[in-house]
Amino acid sequence: MSEYVFKLPDLGEGTVESEIAEWFIKVGDDVSEEDVVGTMMTDKAAVELSSPVTGKVVSLAGDPGDIIAVGAPLVVFETNGVGNGKDQSAPAPVAAEPEQPLAAADTSADVTPVESEDPAHGKVITSPAIRRRAKEAGIDLSRVPGSGANGRILRKDLDAFLHQKIPASGQTVDDGEDGTTEVKIIGLRRMIAERMSRAKREIPHFSYVEEIDITELERLRKHLNESRADNARLTLLPFLGLALIKALKAYPQCNSTYDQEHEILRRHRSVNLGIATQTRDGLKVPVVKRAELRSLDGLAAEVRRVSDAARDNTIKRDELSGSTITITSLGKLGGIVSTPVINQPEVAIIGVNRAVERPMVVDGQIAVRTMMNLSSSFDHRFVDGYDAAAMIQLIKQLLEHPAEIFIPA
Repeated sequence: MSEYVFKLPDLGEGTVESEIAEWFIKVGDDVSEEDVVGTMMTDKAAVELSSPVTGKVVSLAGDPGDIIAVGAPLVVFETNGVGNGKDQSAPAPVAAEPEQPLAAADTSADVTPVESEDPAHGKVITSPAIRRRAKEAGIDLSRVPGSGANGRILRKDLDAFLHQKIPASGQTVDDGEDGTTEVKIIGLRRMIAERMSRAKREIPHFSYVEEIDITELERLRKHLNESRADNARLTLLPFLGLALIKALKAYPQCNSTYDQEHEILRRHRSVNLGIATQTRDGLKVPVVKRAELRSLDGLAAEVRRVSDAARDNTIKRDELSGSTITITSLGKLGGIVSTPVINQPEVAIIGVNRAVERPMVVDGQIAVRTMMNLSSSFDHRFVDGYDAAAMIQLIKQLLEHPAEIFIPA
């Protein structure tokens, strides 16, 4: 018998360390070569790592949430084959593929999902994202019927199981006498926390709120939707996107990204429009590239496509990076006012609040109008308050008189 030390490999894009997201093995387990041993979380993605050898697990580097440096021992195996000794570096991992991207702001990952495991070893066949959701919900995946190939558990299977509220086998939650539950902040939630903290710490946010009368815009939108299929109906977002694109031509400083390391502000000619999207895995920002080249229908279709792809984890890596300005909306939960956090390294974010009918004074008369607030934030280091306000006022003008959106500048 010999010892084989599997060290954390370089996971790409300059990664120097990675967080243990989840173990699929434990000390004493017999593992075959290419078995998935666990998931590591980087700044960009969750990555499954596969065993480079067949053997028995002797030790693990840490618990979920622990940070491991690239090149540090991750798993020690006892194997019948040739060991690598403690002084030798482990080879590259076998079949180490990025999982679907998990988080937001400027998060990105490879498109190919990790879709299979070896059913011969008696493991539940599913993806790391579903494993993670089940673990957080206290669900024993062996009790979840799978409708995929070879009994693979799909997202819809776990959703249906959770909807039935079937208790996990042998699992209880002890909240203690004071009625509290301790939740370790790891993985995606920690990434979101770190990004939000960094954005608020480093960026002096300037927020500006303006109400907009979208009565005419809503009339136009409803008219256009009368002849459309349900899956092609227009929301407010593509209209807002076109208005924003037009306004950015007058205020290009808002379509910028800041390279803090080199202290360079990059103003972009193209508008790569980020669409903040809530998913079951957390907040993601899919990107509509070259949005300024798209028509109303083209922009609507692309917003719908990338948002749906973000939600069902089929989003491509390059569709989750490179945004130059972001639109965020809570839909029906939009409230009256919000204070959106800027999506670094961008310098502006446009927030959409709920549209409601209210009595307003129009030409000296009381009239029912559809009103909506835009709550936007700007990086005050690079966008002056006057310019931020002026850009929102231009967007207001375009949305209140929607024909102007489509008139060439």
